[in-house]
Amino acid sequence: MSIIEKAVNKATPPGAVGADIGPGAGSGPADGGSLIEKAFDKEQAVSDQRHEPVPAPEPEAAESAPARQQSISLARLKRVGMITPADERSQMAEEFRLIKRPLLANAFGQGGAPIDKGNMIMVTSALPGEGKTFCAINLAISIAMEMDRTVLLVDADVAKPRIPDYLGLEVEKGLLDVLRDDHLTLADVLIRTDVEKLTILPAGRTYRRATELLASEAMDSLISEISQRYPDRLVIFDSPPLLSTTESSVLATHMGQIVMVVEAERTPQEALKEALAQIESCEVVGMLLNKATPLPGANYYGYYYGGYGS
Repeated sequence: MSIIEKAVNKATPPGAVGADIGPGAGSGPADGGSLIEKAFDKEQAVSDQRHEPVPAPEPEAAESAPARQQSISLARLKRVGMITPADERSQMAEEFRLIKRPLLANAFGQGGAPIDKGNMIMVTSALPGEGKTFCAINLAISIAMEMDRTVLLVDADVAKPRIPDYLGLEVEKGLLDVLRDDHLTLADVLIRTDVEKLTILPAGRTYRRATELLASEAMDSLISEISQRYPDRLVIFDSPPLLSTTESSVLATHMGQIVMVVEAERTPQEALKEALAQIESCEVVGMLLNKATPLPGANYYGYYYGGYGS
């Protein structure tokens, strides 16, 4: 019996409650009422001949800048075979509808016991080239097409970020910059897209100690903010391959669900076993069989969800 079949056999019923983020929060505006009252009191004591109006107080700077908005290249997505909102009845769109259902059920406690941080979902693979970024983007767009859900897609493949290239976005700062700079907030680096309900958090500028950053207290705080800010949002992390870097195993400790992308007829079983051993901290791991040969008479092809199991 293969490891994927074992994972399917060990499938567990879905269930969970999740919540999530948005622009970074700051302290409320300072109370300047007493200063204004003193200014007016002093003004009343001045003679009428020297009376001058009291200048209005300077408006405070906004706590955080609104997320920038950019347009996604939908034509490019379509050329490379990805889901677009205009092709919601395509076979690819139908496949990802099947894939997202157990994820949504786990994240929002539909039909089972709650899963801690169920709205935090990491998409990864054992080896490079298995299609994890392709699947992460499709999953995010599919969830954004839900009537009552929003999505934050995080480019956590900090060594080789590819989401901006796929989507045709221009980025400067991102996740790593927020972790390194106390003066940056999420709102400073988030990109709001023209795909309704889809927001992007880029990886940011490369940093040689990225693993240490992802394991830092700053990351713990950021994850907490992301997971708890908005109750209707799912957060999807496109992470590096598990056997290529150490960032993914660190990131997995923050996740409620993990989708493991497995390339059909290519990924060695031993590599898959080793990769799964690195994410044992997450109790809910799903298998997505990618690049599979369609079965005769099958309704769906290309992407098959193998099921849940720890």
